[in-house]
Amino acid sequence: MFSTEYYYLVASLRDWSLDSDTKGFDVREILDEIMENLTTSDRRCVDLLYAYYDCENLIARRAGRNRLNQLGRLSEEQLDEVLKERRYALLPKHVAEVVKLYVEADDEDRDEDVHLDERFERAIFEAYYKDLATSKCKFLRAWGEFDRNLRNIAAAVAAREAGRAVRDVTVGSGDIVEQLARSSAADFGLRGELQYIDSVIAAVSDEKNIVEKERKIDAIRWAEAEDIAVFDSFTINYILSYLVKVNIVARWTLLSPEVGREMLNRLMADLDAKELVNKQ
Repeated sequence: MFSTEYYYLVASLRDWSLDSDTKGFDVREILDEIMENLTTSDRRCVDLLYAYYDCENLIARRAGRNRLNQLGRLSEEQLDEVLKERRYALLPKHVAEVVKLYVEADDEDRDEDVHLDERFERAIFEAYYKDLATSKCKFLRAWGEFDRNLRNIAAAVAAREAGRAVRDVTVGSGDIVEQLARSSAADFGLRGELQYIDSVIAAVSDEKNIVEKERKIDAIRWAEAEDIAVFDSFTINYILSYLVKVNIVARWTLLSPEVGREMLNRLMADLDAKELVNKQ
C-alpha cells in the first residue's frame, strides 16, 4: 500500500519547545498543526489513535462523572450527541456498535443489571482494540496489540496481588489473555514471548511509589512507540509514534511540569528530523 511521506512536516516537529513553566507546550496546537498537513486517510488514523480518550470520556459521561480527558477528539457537545442523539457515526466502527448496544439498553430498566456500567467499560475497550487490530495502518495494529497486552499484564499483576480473578480484569481474548488467566508463574509464562513482560511486572509489583510506577510504565510505552516506527522516518507510522510520545509528555506536564519538561527534552533529543531530511 502506498504511503505518503511527510518530509517537511517531520522536519518541523523538531521545533516544538517547552519553557520552564510549561506554558510553551500545547498538545492541541501540536496536534492541530499536524492534522492540517495530513491526507484524509491519515487523519483518520490519528483520530483512531485518539479515540482511546474518547472512549474514556464516553465511559465517564455515561456514568454521570464530570471528568473530561482533554486529549479526546470529541467535544463535550459531541459526546452528548453520541449518547443522547445516537450520532454513532462519530465513533470508530466497533466502538459505535458497542455504544449503540448499551445506549439502547439504557432505554430500559437498568436496575435489573447493576454491573452494566462495569461491563460497558470492558466492552468499549475491547471494541476499540478490535478497531485498531482491523486498521490498515501498520502502527495502529502493532500499537493496539502492545497497549492491550501492557494494560492486561498490569491489571493481571494487580489482581493477583489483591486476590482477584485475573479473567475479571483483562480486556479481550486470545493466547496472551488466556495465559494471564491460567498461569501461576511469576511472569505468567510469557517471558519468552513478550520482551517487556519483566519490566511491566517490576513496575507494578516492586514500585510502591505510584508516580514512579507510572513513569516506568510510560517509559515502556515510549520505547515501544519508537520501536514500532523505527524504519518509518516520514510516513504516518512515524507521525503516530511521535504523537504517542507527545501524549505522554502532555500527561506528565499536567501532573508535574518538571517531569513533563524532562520528557519533552528527551523527545526533542531523539528527534533530529532536519538531519534526516538533509540525508534524503
